[in-house]
Amino acid sequence: MKSKADLVYDNLREAIVGGGLRPGERINMDELARMFGVSKIPIREAVKRLESEGLVVSRVHSGVSVAEIDRHEMRGVFLAREAIEGLVGQLAAENPGEELVTELDRIQARMGEALDAGEIDSLMGLNSEFHGALAAASGYRILTELTEQLLVAVRRYRIVAPVDDMNWRSVLAEHEAIIEAVRRGDPEAAAAAARAHTNSQADHEIATQDDTVGA
Repeated sequence: MKSKADLVYDNLREAIVGGGLRPGERINMDELARMFGVSKIPIREAVKRLESEGLVVSRVHSGVSVAEIDRHEMRGVFLAREAIEGLVGQLAAENPGEELVTELDRIQARMGEALDAGEIDSLMGLNSEFHGALAAASGYRILTELTEQLLVAVRRYRIVAPVDDMNWRSVLAEHEAIIEAVRRGDPEAAAAAARAHTNSQADHEIATQDDTVGA
């Protein structure tokens, strides 16, 4: 059973990652305590965890606020993703099980349905499920944890650089290439498809920055 601090942490983390709490927004500790019906102790514990993850910042005279998004650091995130996703794809394809392929197909189909229905808000979560399933299939806990951390950073970045309909369709096509390589049990092709997918998303990020600068 989760502690009060864990429940507060989970809710705050999702609000930050999902954009419910915007970058730079102040976090009112008293209001949170009232909202969750807890004392300030579990609130402080949750905030400390979020601060260690770089999701909030705490300043002596300014209180606690949601961390701003550092565009320079996001380049590092995409570079790290290229390395991690390539390795994850390779390992997943080395011993592909029917269960993994079925799960990837299921998530892929759900993403396609959500996109066709205009349910854009659900796509980031489904995308995280897709990459989480691949990471879990790698067989290494550290790769699963790193994948999750990187995906959290990407979800945060998409608050200021959202993915449009056309880009999501590219994501689905890139996912399909990964799935097919895993289905064939081709580690080299899976690694290449995963890296190509990450590079494609990095290109979107660069284009978004250029648009912002030129605005």
